[in-house]
Amino acid sequence: MEEKFSVQDSIGKLWDKLDGWLDAIILKLPNIAMAIVVMIIFYFIARGLRKLFRNILLKRISQVSIQEIISKTVFVTVLLIGFFIALGVLELDKVLTSILAGAGVIGLAVGLALQGTLSNTFGGLLLSFMPNIKINDFIQNGDASGRVEEISLRNIVIRTPENNTVVIPNSNFVDGAFTNYSLTERGKVFVHCGVGYESDLQMVEDLTVRVIKDNFDQNGNEDVEFFFTEFGDSSINFMVRFWADVKTKAQEHAARHKAVKLIKAHFDAEDINIPFPIRTLDFGKNNLTMRTIQNQDTASVN
Repeated sequence: MEEKFSVQDSIGKLWDKLDGWLDAIILKLPNIAMAIVVMIIFYFIARGLRKLFRNILLKRISQVSIQEIISKTVFVTVLLIGFFIALGVLELDKVLTSILAGAGVIGLAVGLALQGTLSNTFGGLLLSFMPNIKINDFIQNGDASGRVEEISLRNIVIRTPENNTVVIPNSNFVDGAFTNYSLTERGKVFVHCGVGYESDLQMVEDLTVRVIKDNFDQNGNEDVEFFFTEFGDSSINFMVRFWADVKTKAQEHAARHKAVKLIKAHFDAEDINIPFPIRTLDFGKNNLTMRTIQNQDTASVN
């Protein structure tokens, strides 16, 4: 009888607790409705900001994958803000504090575990907003040079003139120096050559400068520069540099190729000698005698 009374007492307490919960839910109905309204409002705000980022702010980023990542990040961030405000409306301050504390611990652990990956990710975001590099630019980074094919959240991919693919981690690329040949329409081309010691140096200078000016347009303050650089073993060496339309290494090579052919043709027409090193191999009498003695010794041994 005592056991039956104890079970009935427990059931009664359970119903009392359920009844208390029901009363609390009924009392919280306005807060729940307000929290739902807050979440709906922030959902539409998040959608609007995502669309704004896609249509306006992200037009400067040519990489579609990065556009999607940024827009989704904005969308989730706004939703999380709405979620935390909704928890505050429901007066769940302790739950909110626990969630924030847990998120901080998890974020720290993830940050330590993925330090390299996060560094590359932030590097990719930085590259996406940098005006000094974009898709199809011809760049050089260390020993690698080529045209930019892709800028992702992890690395940058370039296609070399030899049609090879080079993948550079974003963190390495951002921390180092790189050259972008596509930022300027024109650049300087250097040509090195040498003439014989018997040459008229003033004539060489005047002829070279005239040939370059006649075949490569120099705009504004641009000019052809000519310098004799040294007394070589068999020639007096000089350097000529001039401006040309060069946005890639191929265009630079083409301009230098044209200039070398023009200089050589005009030097030949004016009988200006372009010396080249001469090496003499001495097969002297002593070497021949030594070789004969060695052959005789070998024959006697046999």
